[in-house]
Amino acid sequence: MSKSWLKRLPFGQSRLGRLIFGLNLLGLLIIVFGSLALSDFRGGLINAQSDSLLSQAQLMGEVIAEAATEGVPEPHLEADNAAFVMGRFIPTGQRARLFDDKGKLLSDSYAVSDMIDVSQLPPARDPKAAPPKDKSAKREARRAVAEQQLHGEVMMALSGAPPTAVVRRNERGIKVVSVSVPLRHVKEVLGVLTIERGDVDKIVAAQRWSMLPFILVAFGVTMLSSLLLNWLVSRPIHRLSAAADNVRLARTRAISLPDLESRRDEIGTLARSLESMTDTLWRRMEEIDRFAADVSHEIKNPLTSIRSALETLPLVKNDEAKEKLLAVINQDVRRADRLITDISNASRLDAELSRETPKTVEVGTLLDDIVSLYQQSHIAGQVSVRFTRTLTPAASRVNGREGPLGQVFRNLIDNARSFSPEGGEVRVTLAHNGSDPARPISIVFEDDGPGIPEDNLETIFQRFYTSRPKGTSFGKNSGLGLSISRQIIEAHNGKVWAENRQDETGQVVGARFSIRLPNAH
Repeated sequence: MSKSWLKRLPFGQSRLGRLIFGLNLLGLLIIVFGSLALSDFRGGLINAQSDSLLSQAQLMGEVIAEAATEGVPEPHLEADNAAFVMGRFIPTGQRARLFDDKGKLLSDSYAVSDMIDVSQLPPARDPKAAPPKDKSAKREARRAVAEQQLHGEVMMALSGAPPTAVVRRNERGIKVVSVSVPLRHVKEVLGVLTIERGDVDKIVAAQRWSMLPFILVAFGVTMLSSLLLNWLVSRPIHRLSAAADNVRLARTRAISLPDLESRRDEIGTLARSLESMTDTLWRRMEEIDRFAADVSHEIKNPLTSIRSALETLPLVKNDEAKEKLLAVINQDVRRADRLITDISNASRLDAELSRETPKTVEVGTLLDDIVSLYQQSHIAGQVSVRFTRTLTPAASRVNGREGPLGQVFRNLIDNARSFSPEGGEVRVTLAHNGSDPARPISIVFEDDGPGIPEDNLETIFQRFYTSRPKGTSFGKNSGLGLSISRQIIEAHNGKVWAENRQDETGQVVGARFSIRLPNAH
């Protein structure tokens, strides 16, 4: 159940897709969680410093209020004593300012240090260079904003508002944490103490630098994922492309990359499919070459016979001999015509099987129609055809192509009739095969002919096999019918084979051709 949602995603069925997604997600998570952790760290650090500064300001305010308060019954803040106490307690790196109850500045810990500017001298200016731009206006504007914000803090403290830490920029543009606390004597506010700490920018800079390890880790993960994707996807596809080019250029017979074929992902499936495809194509090309050689050989036979008869015909003076030669020529012409027709049908067979979409075919109805045609054209003394069925039309359905299946049935009936004696019978039977629950459909064709030599029960399905017993007519068979029939049946995931019929004494009394086709149910 926990994996069902993953399989419904676009990459859920793909191992490489899950790998790509996981590696990229890992790099993203490192950046996200690193940013969140450092943001929390930064905020927590600033808050901690603000709380520390607030506690320090409150403590110093109580000390100053206690030590520098004079006058009874109207107390006031003695400026020199307050400045002395403030100077004793303010640490290095902080700025403290003291204001009276009217908001007037009494003392500033930077008052002396501001008068002494300790900094590196600027480089010597070229006399010919243009004078530097005046920045005093920006400095004055920045100073005015800073003084206005500070005045607001002081006024809030004088009003008795709870002291809070504020992050702002001072007159130099430096980000500082500022705390203003009122100086109280009993309940009366005598002044305000403001303390600033100006290392906020250093904290932010340190925080940014602390992100560097996360960035480097994320960059490393991204580079690693890129290298893995290149190694696991890009390189194998490039190798498959190069192998396909080698096959195209006839440098190799088929794609063979065992290390890729052993992989249990889409690349392995692709490699195995390409190897199977190229191997099948190569075998098909070899079959075409053999077929072309066989066709050339078979066509040469009647043509050679015709040429020999035509060369002999002018030399023959006897009319009876001329008639025999003309009969031979006529027979060879019909043989060549039948051979060319069967060759044409065989060459188009693959294309026809691939173009025609399989559909449900009722074999019983198809056989009934074919046998009816033979029965309607039957002439007394010729071989008859009888059809027997034990299946209903619904039980004799197969997934296939009606045209090629009808061609197989006609080929086998014609073959059986050609071997049967005059007045004989060809029997066609349709039934289920065995007791298998799937119960494939079985079609049997039987004749009363001389049978088939045991050594030829398989070779009769080879192309251009035309070995026939004495007494049968010559030139009426091309030797392609049984080969075409087997090719069609195998394309329907079926099987066809031949065997001899025997009587009780073991004598051959005819031939039997059997077809087994998977049921559409």
